[in-house]
Amino acid sequence: MPKLSIRDLDLKNKTVFIRVDFNVPLASGGQEITSDKRIRASIPNIQYALDHGAAVILASHLGRPKGKPNPEMSLKPVAKRLAELLAKPVAMAPDCVGPEVEKMRPAPGQILLLENLRYHAEEEKNDPGFAKQLASLCDVYVNDAFGSAHRAHASTVGMIQFVKQAAAGLLMDKELEYLTKVTKNPERPSVAILGGAKVSDKIEVIENLMKVVDQLLIGGAMAYTFMKAKGEPIGKSLVEDDKLGLAKDLMARAGSKLLLPKDHVVVTELKEGADSRVVTEIPDGTLAVDIGPATIEAYSAVIAKAKTIIWNGPMGVFEKPPFDRGTVAIAKAVASSGAVSVVGGGDSEKAIKSAGVTDKISHVSTGGGASLEFLAGIELPGVAALSEK
Repeated sequence: MPKLSIRDLDLKNKTVFIRVDFNVPLASGGQEITSDKRIRASIPNIQYALDHGAAVILASHLGRPKGKPNPEMSLKPVAKRLAELLAKPVAMAPDCVGPEVEKMRPAPGQILLLENLRYHAEEEKNDPGFAKQLASLCDVYVNDAFGSAHRAHASTVGMIQFVKQAAAGLLMDKELEYLTKVTKNPERPSVAILGGAKVSDKIEVIENLMKVVDQLLIGGAMAYTFMKAKGEPIGKSLVEDDKLGLAKDLMARAGSKLLLPKDHVVVTELKEGADSRVVTEIPDGTLAVDIGPATIEAYSAVIAKAKTIIWNGPMGVFEKPPFDRGTVAIAKAVASSGAVSVVGGGDSEKAIKSAGVTDKISHVSTGGGASLEFLAGIELPGVAALSEK
């Protein structure tokens, strides 16, 4: 069932509690934000609430303060940056619950940012008393933090039973729209590209997507576990020996849907400026660090025909150029395919950025763990708890 959206709510003169994802990277002892991408991503939803006459309370976690206040994980720098981006004052609460916070309730058109939710251990424990305190601050609840939707915490699940209406924010709406589109009834041919280091990280994703897509293109170090399971030489490439049986089983079930690299870029040791060569069979004493040109060509041909593409994980040791070539080439192939494309995972996002094709991707997911669980067919607690339309 589709979930209620912020667009379905009457916000005029209401206090809206928006769960945002302000878990930003900080430097200089918690004083300096090194990337404001998550703050920027939340702005359309905050602006929508303000434009529709709401008083706005924002809540987020930041880092892992382990249930007690830690000045290095305060949201104060976020309040300052948000005020700059909105060109509007943002009041900063000393805590996220309690009498002092209650006294600071904003008027319509005003914004209050609560202090780090995880300063209280009750947040991650989904404590009902704590959830009720959070809910007492507002009239309606909106979750716009897709990156936290796979966590059943007080601010993502618990407080919803104490509010009249719980809706998805604009960013959450977009995530659900695109992830549902590519997994539930994709336009065909449908292709999934999966990379990264471990098969074990993506078992459920592979199992679920095998039922959904027409082709599954495997890259990155996880490819070598599959290859070893097939009895092919992998030299000293990264492998999960305890997952060989599982890899064999997945290949048997996927049949011709699952494609593995045809050639590989290998080195004798992984270091800056290491000599590399392209091989079709990985020799002893070498390790594979990227897909080779024949694989790029074969994968690109499959991608070019696709109408739907799901991509999660790099094709090689992407962070060490020139071993990013395969990943960047795949990014360019996805961008020029004209397909509905959804990219998830930090490395895949970096790849489309370095290939200069971000604007040609239909949707870049903001939630690493949450998007993986969605792709694996797992119901996200923070989504399941929202009101039905």
